[in-house]
Amino acid sequence: MNKFAGKGLLRKPFLWLKRALILLLCLWVAGIILFSFLPVPFSAVMIERQVSAWLTGDFGYVAHSDWVPMDEISAPMALAVMASEDQKFPEHWGFDMEAIQSVLDKEGGKMRGASTLSQQTAKNLFLWDGRSWVRKGLEAGLTVGIETVWTKRRILTVYLNIVEFGDGVFGVEQAAQHFFHKPASRLTASQAALLAAVLPNPHLFKVNAPSAYVLRRQQWILRQMSQLGGESFLQEHKLH
Repeated sequence: MNKFAGKGLLRKPFLWLKRALILLLCLWVAGIILFSFLPVPFSAVMIERQVSAWLTGDFGYVAHSDWVPMDEISAPMALAVMASEDQKFPEHWGFDMEAIQSVLDKEGGKMRGASTLSQQTAKNLFLWDGRSWVRKGLEAGLTVGIETVWTKRRILTVYLNIVEFGDGVFGVEQAAQHFFHKPASRLTASQAALLAAVLPNPHLFKVNAPSAYVLRRQQWILRQMSQLGGESFLQEHKLH
């Protein structure tokens, strides 16, 4: 084999990788544009959970959510996730720089915490679980994309419809029906705060069997919801 043939063999994998990356980028851009007004049928995390179930032989598992518009989600639920996860959500452009710096100072550069609702939406919708600088870099780019194209209300709507509240329980409508036997539009402040309390790790913390920590977190979230201004906070920022 001459050196020119060898170079040709090496060039082909790079060419396919380049094409794959361009295709993936186009899919992400199309997704950001389309999901700015269309319901989200599934997320990358749902796909990841579904594939994992199939690989373990669980063919009865179906990862999905029941999409509902913001008008069909109770105001306390929208407020609870902001009080719990991202109190500066209406103000920032996708990143809470003060929180990021605080985490870096405390954790010595480790990538944990400080994710805004916008970042979590980008990650859940388009990326995979786990921590790596590659994923965080892609997440940052996608966050800029959705913050540029979507309204804050839209980001919050998508987040609430795809976030995981428990094993196989995706989206606020499915969570409300599964845990409280009612639609998301009728969730009370206490129920919304309990749902928000498990979001740091819905596989460890359980809505239907809350630990003492989850119950303390629920009460903290309720206090934060009140301090934010209650439903007037949502109305002021046109989030509900």
